[in-house]
Amino acid sequence: MRIDKYIWAIRLFKTRSLASKACIGEKVKLNGDFIKSSKIVKKNDVIAIKVVPIWRIFKIIDLPKTRVGAKLVGDFSKEITPNGDLELLNQYEFINRQNRSIGIKGRPTKKDRRNLGDWLK
Repeated sequence: MRIDKYIWAIRLFKTRSLASKACIGEKVKLNGDFIKSSKIVKKNDVIAIKVVPIWRIFKIIDLPKTRVGAKLVGDFSKEITPNGDLELLNQYEFINRQNRSIGIKGRPTKKDRRNLGDWLK
């Protein structure tokens, strides 16, 4: 089975095209190497997917025939990401949720930068 189809089938990506784009954008590794979306996977391979700020690591247990339900994902893959990395990811997501709740949505606008400039003077 192709890597893009596999990571879509076990619900790591919402669509197969997003999975393919992630492979092209070097956000997916197979056994430690960046790969193309057409690479064939087999049992016991290790997949790493970049989720800022960490790499989430999965081991392939079995290959599904089609996209599987959320309850069956554990039959086909096992997450082996270290607990420290998962805690870092949870902290990162928590900080982003807090920032969104107070109105910080990312890069400041031109108006925000002007206001910051007035505040810093």
